[in-house]
Amino acid sequence: MIDKLNQSLNYFQQALNLRAERQEVLSANIANADTPGYKARDFDFKDALNQAVSHKGAGGSGGLEMARTAQGHIAGQGDAFSATSSLKYRIPAQPSLDGNTVDMDMERVNFAENSVHYQSDLQILSNKIKGLKSAMQPER
Repeated sequence: MIDKLNQSLNYFQQALNLRAERQEVLSANIANADTPGYKARDFDFKDALNQAVSHKGAGGSGGLEMARTAQGHIAGQGDAFSATSSLKYRIPAQPSLDGNTVDMDMERVNFAENSVHYQSDLQILSNKIKGLKSAMQPER
């Protein structure tokens, strides 16, 4: 039962984690808008979400199992997938003389869009949890 519940909420958990990671990447781009030579970075959210969900589903726990050198060692797990490992550099629409590729208009739009998607994902997850909660409560 818990497995099915975990599976049903996994997609939204991964989506929220990736939205938060993307927000950090976009805010780093905005923070470095005046840094000479800074290259703006981003990742494809759709591809990252597909990778995260399929990896989580394929491996069971979704973690990276650590090798144990002795039988008495405690087994550990770490994060196997991170969207920041698949960051790509943005190609600027209009290059600047100092080599900075941050386009503030594009960054603001992407930042606002990502924020709206984060809020909507959070609302959908909240509604799903409320629905599951009401389904589990006995009738009166």
